[in-house]
Amino acid sequence: MSLKDKLLASYIAFEDHLEDDSPIHDVRNSAIKDFETKGFPTKKEEAWKYTSLNSVLKPDYSVFPKPREETIEFKDVKKYFLHDIDTYKIVFIDGVYSSHLSQTTHDKLDVCLMSSALTKSKYKTVIDAYFNKVAKQESLTSLNTAFAKEGAYIYIPKNKEVEKPIEIINFSTGNEAAILLQPRNLIVVEENAHVQIIERHQSLSENAVLTNSVTEIFAEKRAYVDYYKIQNDKENASLIDSTFVSQQTQSNCRVHTFSFGGKLVRNNLNFYQKGERCDSTLNGITILENKQHTDHNTLVHHAAPNCESHQDYKGIYADTSTGVFNGKVYVEKEAQKIDAFQQNNNVLIDDKATVNSKPQLEIFADDVRCSHGCTIGQLDEDALFYMRSRGIGKKEARALLMYAFANTVLESVKIPELKKRINKLIANKIGVSLGFEV
Repeated sequence: MSLKDKLLASYIAFEDHLEDDSPIHDVRNSAIKDFETKGFPTKKEEAWKYTSLNSVLKPDYSVFPKPREETIEFKDVKKYFLHDIDTYKIVFIDGVYSSHLSQTTHDKLDVCLMSSALTKSKYKTVIDAYFNKVAKQESLTSLNTAFAKEGAYIYIPKNKEVEKPIEIINFSTGNEAAILLQPRNLIVVEENAHVQIIERHQSLSENAVLTNSVTEIFAEKRAYVDYYKIQNDKENASLIDSTFVSQQTQSNCRVHTFSFGGKLVRNNLNFYQKGERCDSTLNGITILENKQHTDHNTLVHHAAPNCESHQDYKGIYADTSTGVFNGKVYVEKEAQKIDAFQQNNNVLIDDKATVNSKPQLEIFADDVRCSHGCTIGQLDEDALFYMRSRGIGKKEARALLMYAFANTVLESVKIPELKKRINKLIANKIGVSLGFEV
């Protein structure tokens, strides 16, 4: 039985265990029909031209994993948390909420579970207004919607500045030979509210795991959202991460994606500017080795005038790894005086590494300032020679050049403790101790 057939059959059993009066009952049914029609994306589709899912669809995934009997201790997974500072935490183990690792709240804001939001009447107004309202009707997003049950639910009311970051962490333990996880996150940030969020998916074993994650973010007037995705997983883990951001007037949304590991990672990041004077930032650093594959697929849709968007993605690829950047800036006729910037720069460390870059502008307004570009090359031999002539070893010289190449993205990280953590991850990926902090 193919994975598609298994999922369609599993949906029937999934529906039998749900309440018939679920507020998203009809949404789920419509979504599974959409997935049944479209199936998994293939390289025949333009958006997936450079990424094949064939290898990650082969394992016999457990769709409804068995609960893990033994408890994971915090000391065993502490390194995956931003433990240097106090944070709210929403933690899932094999798709199941872990209360002893989490720290949630309902004190003047909601940092809690999607399962509660989907079943309790007090959340119905927010669910009706926001759930599945910005997510695209794509096959994998529809699949996630059909099985939507658990994930993070974050609601920040008007004029609230969250005093500490929120961490969303999904662990897979290897309790099953192969597991499919489908977390669904909903984040609503009301007028003048501020929040910082860190998201991570982490495998704790060598068993196969495929995560199909969907996150919807709504930033109302003058809201500020600072979002960080940490992707440094094992080579048996694959991630399809689809994030959809809806922005209203004068909102500021920033998403940083740090892709350092995983068998196959696909990041679908979609921004929709629906009000004037919005500001959108999409930054990313990718450092890969071996046969790892990471695909960044971005969209910034400008529908209102006087807005800005900035995209800066840097990639470093070694061995036979593959990187893809497929970014689009779409400017509607009404969106005059837009300032949009898109840049993708890549360094190939080895001859067999591959990069496919396709920055795109689609502009229907006539009074805009939009630019895009990409570079693909190797480390500057003259710079390497100069550094080595000053007594710096070849390995360290290469590492410093790679670090300097990626540092423009790292500079925009607003959480100092997270910046230090990313700095150490980069040093580890390039195999040296840089000898300084940022």
